[in-house]
Amino acid sequence: MTAIASPKNLWLGRWGFVLAATGSSVGLGNIWKFPYMTGEYGGGAFVLVYLLCIAAIGVPVMMAEIALGRRGRGSPIDAIRRVTRESGRSRWWSGLGWMAMLCGFMILSFYVVVAGWAVSYLWKSVTGGLAAHSVEGMAAIFSANNANPWNLGFWSTLVTLATMAIVGLGVQAGIERSVRWMMPGLVVMLVVMIVYALFSGSFGAGVHFLFAFDPGKLTGQAVLAAMGHAFFTLSLASGAILTYGAYLPADQSIGRTTLMVAICDTLVALMAGLAIFPVIFANGMDPASGPGLIFMSLPLAFQQMPLGGAVETIFFLMLTVAALTSAISMIEATVAWLNESHGLSRVRAAWGVGILLWVVSTLAMLSFNVGADWKLAGRHFFDWLDFLTSRFLMPLGGLGTALLAGFVLRGESLKEELGLPSAVHALWRFAIRYVCPLAIVMVFLDALGALGAAFDWRWLAAVLVLALIAEVAILRRHGRQGG
Repeated sequence: MTAIASPKNLWLGRWGFVLAATGSSVGLGNIWKFPYMTGEYGGGAFVLVYLLCIAAIGVPVMMAEIALGRRGRGSPIDAIRRVTRESGRSRWWSGLGWMAMLCGFMILSFYVVVAGWAVSYLWKSVTGGLAAHSVEGMAAIFSANNANPWNLGFWSTLVTLATMAIVGLGVQAGIERSVRWMMPGLVVMLVVMIVYALFSGSFGAGVHFLFAFDPGKLTGQAVLAAMGHAFFTLSLASGAILTYGAYLPADQSIGRTTLMVAICDTLVALMAGLAIFPVIFANGMDPASGPGLIFMSLPLAFQQMPLGGAVETIFFLMLTVAALTSAISMIEATVAWLNESHGLSRVRAAWGVGILLWVVSTLAMLSFNVGADWKLAGRHFFDWLDFLTSRFLMPLGGLGTALLAGFVLRGESLKEELGLPSAVHALWRFAIRYVCPLAIVMVFLDALGALGAAFDWRWLAAVLVLALIAEVAILRRHGRQGG
């Protein structure tokens, strides 16, 4: 296969990409949101739908992003511009790259604040600063942590400095070397916590909460939740995967590599549930505590258990590592663009972006203290960053990627880049043309509140059947090689 541009950076091997991409995907969403959603929407039934959504939506879009990145060998902006030029399409499609890069930067701008919470709690767990005797006491500690802008600003700044230091070292010496110890370390810490949970006395209750098969809870909203989380948990449409794909060696299989990332990401999410919920149930606490589960209920539970202080430190160290691996991936697209398109060195590009990130993230941090009254349409700056990225930029970016790969680009170029067997490629093309756009549009409409409780998942099945009939007609018309 022939790339349009020569690669300036490459992973040393497949595992470098797998660990980096998995690190990008693993974060607070895996450690808290996935287990909570699983219990909320029917346990094993939700897990099954989630896995199907990963296979039908997440994997095809991720394969498309990796293929676009490797074909274009550059940042999202440069890579998309090159592949569209190769296919003779409009240069305006490079706007999709701008959207992805902006989305990643905006997410990181509020994510470093959340990561700062994790780092500050790691410090508190080591120094004994999490001593409280009730959830209300833990809530007071959390509020005091956020109320002081110097305190919260220090921890979020520390995350920014660490992220830029790693990214500034380069793809191999910085990103790949760091994730080669951070991701195995995170898995080891999860295993330690799961072994600890086995002896908590409520491991069975935690397993039941995660995997009990209750199809009665599998409503339309549950299916939409599974689709949305499957898409967002893989860090799609934020520029991270596309940029990482640009560094993938030409001899590595995109299909097998994508599957490895999806499997690793899902396993980490399941392991997090097995580590967290037995501890919660052993202390009679509410598993549906939202963010308070991590920063209020869980620290209190650790204090009430043997060796709880050590496990608490391990947990927040794990949370810090997960946050840092995600932060690294979110800023790499912008740094790569400045390095490749504007000739800045990696170090200058990283620290230049870091200064801008620090300014924007500081505004987000102030939403919790001195800027608590600075609101626009009822939302703080922190809330606006979250709202705009999750409700608009990520769904629209994912939809654009699916349409670009499925309909706009010449089929031959992506078929060559993916290197899939004919039958598997036809299945991927069907998914990227019909399944993914339809699912993403439905998630987008649901996020805007346009679908409501009246949504029936059987409608989706009916539309997919019609899409399959249309794909068969296209295949018969244009032949097995596709149009």
